[in-house]
Amino acid sequence: MNPNINFRFRHIALVLSIAGLTACGGESSDSSESATIVPQPGEANAPAEEQPNIDIEPTPTFKANYSPKGSFSEPFVEPTIVVDGEIVETDGKCVETADGLAECKPAAGTVALLNDGRILYLNALEGTENVELSIVAEFGEVSVNDQSRVLSLSQNDEPSWLKPSPLRAGANPDGADSETLFNNTPLAVLDGLLDTANNTDKNDGALFCSDVVGLADGSVMAVGGTDYYSEPGIDGLPLGVAELEGIKNSRIFHAGTNTWTQSGDMKYGRWYPSLVTLPDNKVLVTSGVEKLLKPVYPSDPLNSGRNIVQTEIYDPCTGTWAVNPSTADRSLPLYPRLHLLPNGHVFYNAGGQAFNPFGQGYDQALWNIAATFNPASNRWTDLGYAGLPLRLDEIGLGQLASTLNVTNISLKQASLLVGDLLGSASNLLTVASELDIDAETLKSAIGGGMRGSTSSTMLPLKPNENGEYNDAEFLTAGGVPSYALLTNPGGYLPIAQTRIDTVRTNGDDIDYESRLAGPLNQPRWYGTNVLLPDGSVMVFSGGNRDGVVVPGLEGPIKTAERFDPETGTWTEMASGIRSRTYHNTAILLPDGRVLVGGHSPINTAYLKFVDLQDFGLAPYDGRDPSFEIYTPPYAMRNDRPKILSAPEMLMPGDDFSIEVDQADAIDKVLLIRRTVMTHAVDSDQRAIELPIAKKSGNELKLAMPQKNSVVPAGQYMFFISKDTPEGRVPSVAASVSVQTPDSLQCSGGTQLVDESGNTVAPSDSPLSNLLSTLSGQR
Repeated sequence: MNPNINFRFRHIALVLSIAGLTACGGESSDSSESATIVPQPGEANAPAEEQPNIDIEPTPTFKANYSPKGSFSEPFVEPTIVVDGEIVETDGKCVETADGLAECKPAAGTVALLNDGRILYLNALEGTENVELSIVAEFGEVSVNDQSRVLSLSQNDEPSWLKPSPLRAGANPDGADSETLFNNTPLAVLDGLLDTANNTDKNDGALFCSDVVGLADGSVMAVGGTDYYSEPGIDGLPLGVAELEGIKNSRIFHAGTNTWTQSGDMKYGRWYPSLVTLPDNKVLVTSGVEKLLKPVYPSDPLNSGRNIVQTEIYDPCTGTWAVNPSTADRSLPLYPRLHLLPNGHVFYNAGGQAFNPFGQGYDQALWNIAATFNPASNRWTDLGYAGLPLRLDEIGLGQLASTLNVTNISLKQASLLVGDLLGSASNLLTVASELDIDAETLKSAIGGGMRGSTSSTMLPLKPNENGEYNDAEFLTAGGVPSYALLTNPGGYLPIAQTRIDTVRTNGDDIDYESRLAGPLNQPRWYGTNVLLPDGSVMVFSGGNRDGVVVPGLEGPIKTAERFDPETGTWTEMASGIRSRTYHNTAILLPDGRVLVGGHSPINTAYLKFVDLQDFGLAPYDGRDPSFEIYTPPYAMRNDRPKILSAPEMLMPGDDFSIEVDQADAIDKVLLIRRTVMTHAVDSDQRAIELPIAKKSGNELKLAMPQKNSVVPAGQYMFFISKDTPEGRVPSVAASVSVQTPDSLQCSGGTQLVDESGNTVAPSDSPLSNLLSTLSGQR
């Protein structure tokens, strides 16, 4: 990059920060970074008054409600429902409409922490309360596009709700172009006669089963989702066979206006895809399925019978998607667990979702293989069978999965595999002879391979002695394994096993290994992990059996657990108030507490809701629209350190300072990306430990990582912490926006599209004018 351009971009951050501070009545200081004063919980704004010289008892370290296990708040829920145009206040979940249907409060099946501290959440499986006989037979007709909400919490945790516009995000208002069996075939004349895809537009653009990602400007993009219809099915009849088809839409929520707008469409409709932000600020989408129950596409037979293998890239500057070349194709499970590595490659951690008990795809055995994707070369490299010591790329099988992919069959691809094999034949024999099948290896094999319905959590990235971030560790615990013999979805019962995968990078070279850590205290299906600012990981909610294989027969797990990376062990913590199994969610709040919500199950045994709570099973009386707040032990103390001021915007490579109140005790600074998650998936989840270069009074001098691949553009939170006999104690967060030259080029208005799919230029805003001027374009 031209150094002058880079210089200008760095000054954009400075100008924006000063502009934001000045707009709020602040003044610029001698510091090179604009800083914001960080409010603290319960802090008064009244001016200080002189106090009489009297003895004051020291503030106790622990608050009166302190518990070493933490505690959950009482549940709280939106108080009203709009029924037939009227606002009805009710403590109930649902109210009956004039048509005899149930209108219900949304549950948080998807959540995102906005940069202003509010929480965006999306409903899941809206309409299940209106199933009378069987969800399989009726849901193509009774389903409805999912609602969205914005939740605000006051300083005293008083909740309030706001309804975005459009309420259901506005996708496909005129109906979707459904991929029915006869669509785009010589038998297209029959299209619509044996299905109900065109009979209504109320369920053609559901947010349910999209993936979500936080964009650099603080907006949230939902990609894919669901088009419901019956196939076979006949208009006017209430029964058929439901189909859940993935849609091509991308919708962006703008926190400043509380509105949804449409962005560009993908080439492939996707249900249960995964998104991950790349170092250049573009977004990679993988997997998903075009039709969940009947994945048969006469117009595209090579993709029939499996998930979508093609990958696409979204450019926020143009609002458009581009399909990658076939070398980037890969068969992956639904919602594959992906992470951006420090070298800019994308890591697939051999985890995801599946539904069909007899198999999701004919090539699903490949999902057991951990792999990396290089966006620069558009190629995947197989690392190994997840959890086992055998390295496929070291024995000439690094291109195995790519070569076996039918959409990537070519002489060049085959020669790559053959060449690797010939060059590594001796390695294969050596590795085979040296494999030591001991007890630990056997345990790894049983819990190795594809792990379904569990979180994959990137542990905090740490710099080496040279300040470089090269290694990453990933925590996988619980979930449903393949038991070494079966392909996904494997068994019905979850396991307690914990696996930590370590990926070491050196440029494009990657080393991979796995080890077992201490198991969970009980097996857990569909737990949601949250990385806390003390560096530990907590898991919330879930069940003791797979609630998708047989909905309604799982027992709920309300006791949270905490994983300590230093000891490699799990500890049981407090228990939640409500039972939350399928479609549960949890996110880290800026004050270090955790917001827990969700629970929107499939109807009991795929029929209608039958509640078996009295038998110790999960609640199946509909969705749960409530939330609870978990307070960790460190948030029950009076001696938490404070960030007094910090920059509002930073770029990779920046040197900067923050002001704190306990500088001598502070020994760790953590930068945590704001959570945007659904279905136990947040591919952009990451925390970066920043080295403290120098302490000067109350000032800490810090340095941002040099690479965008370590800290990609987006919205983050600063936490400082100190060590105590009871454990690490972090501060309340200070918000920071991390930008890069690529992300700043797109600022001033994310690209949108009009109803015809044409790109709409961003408005001529003061911000876009400023960016153009400083980058030399005006």
